[in-house]
This record gives sequence, structure tokens and C-alpha cells, in this order.
Amino acid sequence: MPDSGAKAAEAAGQDHIPSAGAEVTAAVESATAATAGAGVPGPVVAASASAGSASVPAGSASASAASASGSAGVRRTSLLVTLVLGGLTALPPLSMDMYLPALPEVTDALRSPAATVQLTLTACLAGMALGQLVVGPLSDKLGRRRPLLIGMLVYVIATAMCALAPNVEMLVAFRLLQGLAGAAGIVIARAVVRDLYDGVEMARFFATLMLISGVAPVIAPVIGGQVLRITDWRGVFYVLTGVGVVLTFVVWKWLHETLPPERRHTGGVGAALRTMKGLLADRVFTGYMLTGGLAFAVLFAYISASPFVVQEIYGASPQTFSLLFGVNSVGLIVVGQINGKLLVGRVRLDKVLGVGLAVVLVAAVALLLMTSGVFGKVGLWPVAAGLFVLMSAMGLIMPSTNTQALMRTPHAAGSASALLGTSSFLVGAVASPLVGIAGERTAVPMAVVQVACAVLAGGLFLGLCRPWRRVGDV
Repeated sequence: MPDSGAKAAEAAGQDHIPSAGAEVTAAVESATAATAGAGVPGPVVAASASAGSASVPAGSASASAASASGSAGVRRTSLLVTLVLGGLTALPPLSMDMYLPALPEVTDALRSPAATVQLTLTACLAGMALGQLVVGPLSDKLGRRRPLLIGMLVYVIATAMCALAPNVEMLVAFRLLQGLAGAAGIVIARAVVRDLYDGVEMARFFATLMLISGVAPVIAPVIGGQVLRITDWRGVFYVLTGVGVVLTFVVWKWLHETLPPERRHTGGVGAALRTMKGLLADRVFTGYMLTGGLAFAVLFAYISASPFVVQEIYGASPQTFSLLFGVNSVGLIVVGQINGKLLVGRVRLDKVLGVGLAVVLVAAVALLLMTSGVFGKVGLWPVAAGLFVLMSAMGLIMPSTNTQALMRTPHAAGSASALLGTSSFLVGAVASPLVGIAGERTAVPMAVVQVACAVLAGGLFLGLCRPWRRVGDV
């Protein structure tokens, strides 16, 4: 959905600059050559003409004189904002995966059944899903900065209380609170990207965020294992508390408000619910939301089943499993960067998304044929290759679904981000237990879930988004 404000500015021969509050106003007043305010990366395309954006003549002498001196500062600001948003999106996988190596120790230390300790993971995941539904609309009403800072402060307190939990019941409760608060980082990071970018630039930025946040699942279990070598399971939460403190300070210091007052929503819970209802009534938005959620379910099925598939069925060591998991994550990151650097702007996002979905479906079908014995007894490496292709193709899907959905909702980026995140977590949570429905000695359920989700994702993409009717879009 093209940005009307950007189009108008382009037609007038002007640069289009988003209003991000007092920082941008002060920057424009002090130097008309400034192309981005404090905390706003450049180049930036505003979300819509109603954003209260300012236009500065591109050909002015002052702009030409200051362009050289100002470009370095813009690049530094862009990098800083990218790192901050990347850290916020990496916090959930850190909170989940760093804790995984400590589960057996928690079971022994708190003298609780393994099934009860597993609820600490479920509680955190549920909190992250539900928290986004609250924080997203709240950020549309109050702005991005205040709900994010409150969420980060609550995250720090909840994580510290996890470290002090005297029993498993209290640990489950504090993990739920940790997930609810940590959801602020996920949902507001996406909304901030929508505030600052549009179209192709937004897709590129999401691909860059994937580079940062994609490293977290790779290093989190390693960090957790190393922490357990020098302390007990409580030390993992102390480390996460420190990470939360650092992120909170960085957000407070450098991430400025990106949603000016004139673009904020009014009203209470009823207005928020009406906004979400309106978003869900948008057939195309809902199509991208469900497509992304089902693709995430394919990914979640892999994450849930791969430890048993690789180690129990194919007899690989934990070290081999860690290596394969890391290689697959690197594949996702590399393809995401190829998408952001080479494909975006040259190939339509819908075409990239369609190719990604097709590759995932082919890889899932191949995994189903291999695990069901159609090709006879298949060793680990062909299965590992199929999982690598499937994981890597996610680098084409996830940035595209987020971008296409958020491009339709500049008026309610927080609520839209909440729906995108919650749907992904909920669909993933439903798909996750299905992979073990036939026990730990077969990988067929994993492949069946992946094929089913891939088929549904492709069908919804074609049936709801109807990309052939929107050839003029990015």
C-alpha cells in the first residue's frame, strides 16, 4: 500500500521526513539539512501523510552543505536504533532458550515433577502471546516509549523474582509475568519499525532485525550451559535480569518516541477492541497474519521435535544436535540477509513470499517421505539437509508477511503488531505438542504437522491475499 505522504513529497521534489516528536522538530529548526531527528534512522519514509510529517527542500543550499557532515551521524543513529530494536526482539528467545539447559536442575532443586517444571516454559510463552494483545493497543494510545519502558521495568523485576522463587508454583507465576512484560519488546519493536519505515525500506529493516534476533536462539543455550558451569539455575535468571537492566537503560537513553501525539488513538478498551475487529475484517491483513502464523508453526514444530528426532531417532550426540541447530539458524539468517540486501526492491514481496512458501512445502513433503520410509531407511544427513532447507526458507517468509501486513495498518501499527505476534505464538503453541503425538521414536508427526501448516499457509496466502490482484504493490 503506497505511502501517500511520500508520493506527494516526491512529486514536489522534496525529501519526506517523519515526525517523531520534539526531537525531530528541534533537529529541523536547528538545521534544515537534517534528514532525520534524534533516534530516527535515515533514510526514513513516513507511514502516511497524516503523520504530521515535515518537508524540507532537497535542493536547498543548506541541505547540500550539511549532507556530508550529517550523514555519519545518521548512520550512527540508524545502527544504534537497529541494535536496540534487535535486542528487544531477541529478548524472548533469550528468556526461553537460555533456561532450557537448567530444566533438569530445576526439577531436582525444587523437588517437582518434570511435567510441572515444563509449565514454566508454557507460562512464559503464554505470557508473551497474551501480553502483546494488551501492550500493542496501549502503545497506539500512549505512544511507544512509555509502555515499552514500563514493560521492561516489570520484566526486570519479574526475572529477578524468578531467581528468588522458593517453589515451582511461584516460579510458574513469575515466568508468566516475565512473558507478559517481555511481550512489550516484541510488539513495540515491530510498531516502531512501522512508524519509521514504509514499503521496501521496512522489508529491508525487518531482514536486518532477523540478523540480530536470529543469533539469539543459537547462542542462548550455549550461554545457559556456561552459566550453569559456574552457578546454579538461579544464576541464569540473574544473567537475564542483567540483560533486562541494560536494555531498559538503552531504551530510556536512546530510543526516542516515534508516534507523535496527533497520530495516537483515543478511547479505552472498547476502542481497542473495535480497532482489532476492524483489522481482522481486512481480508488481506488477516491473510498475511495467518500465513505468517502458520509458517511460524512450521518453525515451532521443528524446534519442538528436533532434539528427539536428531538425538533419539538418529542417535546423534548433543554436540551434533547443537551444531545442526546452529547451522540451520545461520541458514535462516543468511537467506534473510540475501532477501533484504538483494531481493527487496528488485522482486515484489508477494513473489518472494510465494517462493518461500513453495520451498517450505517441498522441504516438508521431502521430510515426510524420508521419515515415513518411502525411500527406505534414511540416515541423519538427508533429514538434516531437508530441515536446513526448510529453516532457511523462513528468511524469505517472515520479513515479507510482517511487512505486507503492517503496510496496510499505518493508523494502528501497535494493534496490528499485537495481532501478528499473538497469532504466531498461539498457532505455534498449538502445533508444538502435536509433533510428539506418536511418541519419541518417530519423526512422522513432525513432518505431517509441517506439511499441513505449509499447505494451509499457501492456501490462505492465495485465497485471502490474492497477490495477482495487487500487482502495483511493492
